[in-house]
Amino acid sequence: MNKDDVPQDDSSLAKKNVHELCYAVDEHGRYTAVPSRGWEAKTLALNESLKLIDERVAATKQAVAAGELSPIAYYMEIHRMDVPLLASYAGIHRWFVKRHFRPKRFAKLKDKTLQKYADVFGITVAQLKSPID
Repeated sequence: MNKDDVPQDDSSLAKKNVHELCYAVDEHGRYTAVPSRGWEAKTLALNESLKLIDERVAATKQAVAAGELSPIAYYMEIHRMDVPLLASYAGIHRWFVKRHFRPKRFAKLKDKTLQKYADVFGITVAQLKSPID
């Protein structure tokens, strides 16, 4: 893409005075950094993906409130993680992480294990154990 072809859409990024850094070819054929105010297609795609994430978080929150899942599942969704990533950060095998999603298993976890999860999520063990608002 040439430097003059970088999208400069009056999208939600421009309204928030946010610029995205893009790389384009300048008049000498070299890559150079060019600020962009975004483009409509990208903004629509980002908004749609954020909407889907919000729906997943809401569904997980309802499942936790209904006693179908443990709070670990909720915090994992809030932090936009999946099981392999959470397992890696917490230093717990994936199979155990999945088991810890069950409320009965979660209730039996030792504070040492809960602390690993709390550290990953940046919260306290008490917050992890408390009901989700």
